[in-house]
Amino acid sequence: MSEVLTTEIAVIGGGVSGLASAFRLASEGREILVIDPDLDAGGTSFGSAGTIADYAVMPVGTPALLRNLPSLLLSRDSPLSIRKAALFSLAPWMARFAWHSLPGNCRRNADRIARMLSEVPTGWANLLMEIGAEDLMRNRGCLYLYSTRSAFDRAGGEIAVRNHFQVPQELLSQEETAALEPALPPFEGGSVYFPNASHLSDPGALMGRLKAATESKGVAFLHAAARALERTSDGVMVSCGSSKVRAKTVVIAAGAHSKVLARQAGDRVPLDTERGYHVEFDMDTPPLSRPVCPTANGFYLIPMAGRLRAAGTVELGGLTAPPSAKRLTFLEERARAVFPSLGAPDRTWLGFRPSMPDSVPVIRASKGGNDIIFAFGHGHLGLTLAPVTARMVSDLIAKRKGVA
Repeated sequence: MSEVLTTEIAVIGGGVSGLASAFRLASEGREILVIDPDLDAGGTSFGSAGTIADYAVMPVGTPALLRNLPSLLLSRDSPLSIRKAALFSLAPWMARFAWHSLPGNCRRNADRIARMLSEVPTGWANLLMEIGAEDLMRNRGCLYLYSTRSAFDRAGGEIAVRNHFQVPQELLSQEETAALEPALPPFEGGSVYFPNASHLSDPGALMGRLKAATESKGVAFLHAAARALERTSDGVMVSCGSSKVRAKTVVIAAGAHSKVLARQAGDRVPLDTERGYHVEFDMDTPPLSRPVCPTANGFYLIPMAGRLRAAGTVELGGLTAPPSAKRLTFLEERARAVFPSLGAPDRTWLGFRPSMPDSVPVIRASKGGNDIIFAFGHGHLGLTLAPVTARMVSDLIAKRKGVA
């Protein structure tokens, strides 16, 4: 007979959204149990670019990307790829993605994202203070780099959208860019500088401190995978292999693994998986002082503690396929194009981004009732939006007004 654990709130998912939500709920006096099969891995945020991207109001799907989608998918040098074996299963998601990339839909999605991002600076400042991790944050801004003037000109629409949402940004010449980052080679198109952006010197350390702070609040942890959930007369039952958990409320924050659980709650959510990669080069002093994104290649170079991380690209292809050697080689070669003296990577990583066709996270009650709360689908903004997600989850459970 299976063991049955009971709790007020079960949070499925020990990544940054789940842990931040658990920490906030526990701080409000709630009884919390976090369920995750690999609680020490840090989730996708462990291997992310580590950027707190409060400037990233643009959804992935834009009219410009839609126009260039065929060439992006066919080019060997593209930051976007789709595994051939996944083409059929991805077709419905891609159709929705194309629809959301139309001008009117893109503007509406940007507005929804911008409203959430407006809370990010205060949310992160408070969270870092509460968990004792202020020393991990670097407030040095971020650069988008453009290799040619025509590439910079093509970015005018996105620059205008950010201006509309009053995102602090500065348009820099090649010389001004070099003054900020002298080690960079020339980028003839100059750059866009986001002075208020920040990044983590060690995302893995941040996840460790967040978990420790959550534990200090009395949160319990179950090292298991949530396989199924079912509403019963006395709560929601979560099946976790040899264990079961009965909770008054369940928060589904399982990232890319959330789709099946949401379906069991009664909602068909068009969630799919972006496979994100990083390669790291160990060094005492990285050649950059802030994250930079060579926009033509769709990845970030980020200075971190004792290493330079190259993170990014988008590969659509599900949760089960092994890492793509081509994607890892792409990152390695593009990093070396910026800094030719880099040696072989010291480590590589693959993680799974939970992505919605509209790039807007799913943070709401399930259609079947407020006993199951959704908190997934953040795409590239999971780390950035973690404190905002926690606030929204807390408000939903407490039935407070004003949930974005």
